[in-house]
Amino acid sequence: MEALLQEYLPIIIFLGIAIAIAGIMIVAPFIVSPQRPDTEKNSAFECGFAAFEDARTKFDVRFYLVAILFIIFDLEVAFLFPWAISLGNIGVFGFWSMMVFLGVLTIGFVYEWKKGALEWE
Repeated sequence: MEALLQEYLPIIIFLGIAIAIAGIMIVAPFIVSPQRPDTEKNSAFECGFAAFEDARTKFDVRFYLVAILFIIFDLEVAFLFPWAISLGNIGVFGFWSMMVFLGVLTIGFVYEWKKGALEWE
């Protein structure tokens, strides 16, 4: 039993320190910073319009376009990293496959640009 405790003692100490640091990081802002929100601080700033109660309210389709563009280019980066690492193993076929993939994404990007999806008024 004592040998088992000696094997798990570093893990228990590590977990204790991690829980203590996490607790300190959660509690410290309430102790250090003043909590005086005002109307300006609570106003909507991310999406450009005030929060609403009804989820069926219509709003501009450009929010969807920006989200879709973000997802497309986020996925592009997710595919580019493994491709770049394994480029020496996949050869010319892998290179041209990625060029076709990037070409399709570029055509989609140019289409969105020409349609004005990236213009914000």
